[in-house]
Amino acid sequence: MPVMKYDPQEIDRKWQERWAKDKLYEVHEDSPLPKYYALTMFPYTSGDLHIGHWYAMAPSDVHARFKRMQGFNVMHPQGFDAFGLPAENAAIKRGIHPHTWTMKNVENMRLQLKTIGACYDWSREVITCLPEYYKWTEWFFLKLYEAGLAYRAKAPVWWCPHCQTSLANEQVVGAGECERCSTPVARRDLEQWFFRITKYADELMEHTGLDWPERIKIMQRNWVGKSEGAEISFGLEHPGVAEKELRVFTTRPDTVFGVTFMVMAPEHPLVEKLTTPECRAEVEAYIAQTRKESEIERQSTEKEKTGVFIGSYVTNKLNGEKVQLWIADYVLFSYGTGIVMGVPAHDTRDFAFAKKYDIPIRVVIAPPGWKGQEFEDAWVEEGTMVNSGQFNGLPNVQGKGAVSDFLEKKDWGKRKTTYRLRDWLISRQRYWGAPIPMVYCPECGIVPVPEKDLPVLLPEDAEFRPTGESPLKYHKEFVNTTCPHCHGPAQRETDTMDTFMCSSWYYFRYSSPGYDKGPWDPQKLKYWLPVDLYTGGAEHAVMHLFYSRFFTKALRDMGLFEFGEPFIRLFNQGTIIAEHQKMSKSRGNVVNPDEYVKEMGADVVRAYLMFIGPWEQGGEWNDAGMNGIIRWLNRLWALVIEESYTEKKVDAAAIKDLHRITHQTIHRVTDDIAKFRFNTMLSALMEFTNYLGKAQEAGNVDKASYHEAIDTLLLMLAPTAPHLTEELWTRTGHPYSIHQRPWPKFSADMAAEEMVTLVIQVNGKLRDRVSVPVSISEAEAKDLALQQERVKAHIQGKNIAQVIYVPGRLVNVVVK
Repeated sequence: MPVMKYDPQEIDRKWQERWAKDKLYEVHEDSPLPKYYALTMFPYTSGDLHIGHWYAMAPSDVHARFKRMQGFNVMHPQGFDAFGLPAENAAIKRGIHPHTWTMKNVENMRLQLKTIGACYDWSREVITCLPEYYKWTEWFFLKLYEAGLAYRAKAPVWWCPHCQTSLANEQVVGAGECERCSTPVARRDLEQWFFRITKYADELMEHTGLDWPERIKIMQRNWVGKSEGAEISFGLEHPGVAEKELRVFTTRPDTVFGVTFMVMAPEHPLVEKLTTPECRAEVEAYIAQTRKESEIERQSTEKEKTGVFIGSYVTNKLNGEKVQLWIADYVLFSYGTGIVMGVPAHDTRDFAFAKKYDIPIRVVIAPPGWKGQEFEDAWVEEGTMVNSGQFNGLPNVQGKGAVSDFLEKKDWGKRKTTYRLRDWLISRQRYWGAPIPMVYCPECGIVPVPEKDLPVLLPEDAEFRPTGESPLKYHKEFVNTTCPHCHGPAQRETDTMDTFMCSSWYYFRYSSPGYDKGPWDPQKLKYWLPVDLYTGGAEHAVMHLFYSRFFTKALRDMGLFEFGEPFIRLFNQGTIIAEHQKMSKSRGNVVNPDEYVKEMGADVVRAYLMFIGPWEQGGEWNDAGMNGIIRWLNRLWALVIEESYTEKKVDAAAIKDLHRITHQTIHRVTDDIAKFRFNTMLSALMEFTNYLGKAQEAGNVDKASYHEAIDTLLLMLAPTAPHLTEELWTRTGHPYSIHQRPWPKFSADMAAEEMVTLVIQVNGKLRDRVSVPVSISEAEAKDLALQQERVKAHIQGKNIAQVIYVPGRLVNVVVK
């Protein structure tokens, strides 16, 4: 790598210490400037920052610094997401307490974060595993409970045998694996705590007023999974079964006459009652197998559909036909009624199922020109209703409403809207999380811990077992307590909260982290929130981002504040990879930024990360790529420090050109940073550096104009290379600090190109005139000439023999 002309380690250390001593980046609410809350998703306390963390944080810091220079009172805080399974697993593996492991990681990561040279306001740091933070996490649980949004219920949940805990639906990934450890998960029935996120289903589908990527909006709307249709009753007569109907939800009531089988979720409670003796063994075996599969695996479009007939029937009330009852793993009890009707002629999945099990296929929506022939595949497009009683001949689009009206009139069904979204399971059978502040009293039942008794503290002397079981349930001093109501003996809840609970409100706490009379100071929260810009990975679309929106809306409805969205603008950076693969410890391709910072300084690493490619796309880490950045910053150092400027022959045109290029660069850089186009922003600064190098050699502009251009370059580079620009700014006699200076002002008049009239000829005859910048290149001039309509009329169908260009005057197109 090229030798550096300056000492980056000394410069980094010097200015980081000075900024910290002067509290340069601490912000207050009494500023006359407009507020701007710039937030990057805080890191999990895994132990070390890798280059992926820098890729998320350095560019977002550039934007925050840019907003400061634009005249905003910018809060750019940092903290640590510190609860969760990894810490507890590490404690078991290493034989140390999770608190010890976590806080050691916090100290290490804090030091690493400070080497970035970001404008973080460290006075606002939050650490979610400390009692002063999780006291309020517990308080929020109580508030949600009081509002009817937290409840306990027995439900089938995903269970990870390795982590020994339940998982939310969103934490089951791939082919039914634990998000944390990749162990296959299975279903278990447990008493669990849930948040009623489904109450906000419709609102969570709306993103009005939010500047968010469209793909995130789509992911969230799909996760809610709103479906409109009808719930239809099918008659049931079965010995020993009290229920007289089974209800199914369908988005296609127009196809109800085509139902030839019904499919229940294997976990539906009526399956056991409705299974006939001759089918029981096969049904039970199928159910056992299904419980090993995740919802994602069960609903995979690539998975072959299987099922088992349970021996019973229901009656289609619209035509009086008996309909077979089956179970199949692709039906989920958690969606709709847990039963779906099979219409094989008009549903691709049902068609395959019916073919496999020789179930009748009846056409009830006829394609145009249909003559009664059998289908080779399901017809899922629009058509005309047939074999549908009084609805024959209706276009099926109208038939949906007509059938729904008939069902409601006969009291055989009703219009209904369903959602794929399920309530948020927040119980975790682990130690390292915020305790759930509830007690169980044999006399009073479930009783909330009084607010005055918060926080419920995690016991420090917990004994961690190799099995991964939570030590809380074996800790007598923690479990055994007194009932807040009757003061009799009671037991504490030993489940802790999902760590996403902590990250669902941390951005509120940054407004007043030391406040002890509530989760925040109301006046400071009102000043700072909502977050103006939130940056982080798109992988959080249906977990952290989704939960945070629910949390904000729920607290709004409690009257704690007025806004209903936490993040006004969202930007997702891409992923930085190494050796053409995503970085991971198991692959051995994790890039540690510390060694590069130690050798080349933070500014080189910051600039290189942004030069790799568009921030939203990510890119490949390559050490050699930093050579170009080092050469550029070396050239800048030489230009400012080593090479004094000498006027040789001052030229008015050169001065005008300098001002024009300067303001064009201001415009480009300003626009690029505002739109997170950091790679093209750096290209513009590199081009400007080269231009100033040539101006320095020519000496054809006055000293004042030259030095003003140098100052402008330093100001525009300051957000990207904060240490180097601070050093150069000071060395050139400017008052400290460059980071307190305003962003360069752009002048459209100064940036405007000098225009000339270009004559366009064809075979020497005048055909057109166009106004062009005086700086237009030969290639641009020729291309422009050939695009003119008046020119096209005279060259169409002819061979272009030559295009002659006279700079600044004319283009002559020679044709034959």
